[in-house]
Amino acid sequence: MADSDWIFSLVQRHEMALCRYAFSLCGDEAMARDAVQECFLRLCKTKRHKIEGHEAAWLYRVCRTRVIDLQRKEKPMQELSPALEASLPSTEASPDLAAQHQDRAAKLPELLSRLPERDREAVTLKFQENLSYREIAEVLGISEGNVGYILHHALRKLRTELTSLKGALS
Repeated sequence: MADSDWIFSLVQRHEMALCRYAFSLCGDEAMARDAVQECFLRLCKTKRHKIEGHEAAWLYRVCRTRVIDLQRKEKPMQELSPALEASLPSTEASPDLAAQHQDRAAKLPELLSRLPERDREAVTLKFQENLSYREIAEVLGISEGNVGYILHHALRKLRTELTSLKGALS
């Protein structure tokens, strides 16, 4: 496959997911698009053999770095606002249980926003972008073991808070 075809296929495969990821980091659609565009420009300038085999992780890492650079350039760092599209479907039969489930699901973005930034990012990369632990490790610049540790503790905290919400909503 020619380099131009390879780049085009990567753009087709990853552009939308990278835009969602960048937006989840900065909360600004224009900044997210700029970061992704610059990410693909950098891809065009990079030798194929240096990133082949781990393209997704490389793209996410470059995108993340670019968003951080743009935020620093534009204004001081600010708290990231979660942009989760996930809405958990209810498997409950009764309307009251479905409503309770919906209330808890609506609280999930707020609960995620309470997590430390790195934890939020790891959860987003795993469950929204479906990256592997290895890819998440490359994006965040940490070990795979650390990814597992971060996800385990973040999910345990979310589960605990959702359980306490369930009791409060009952």
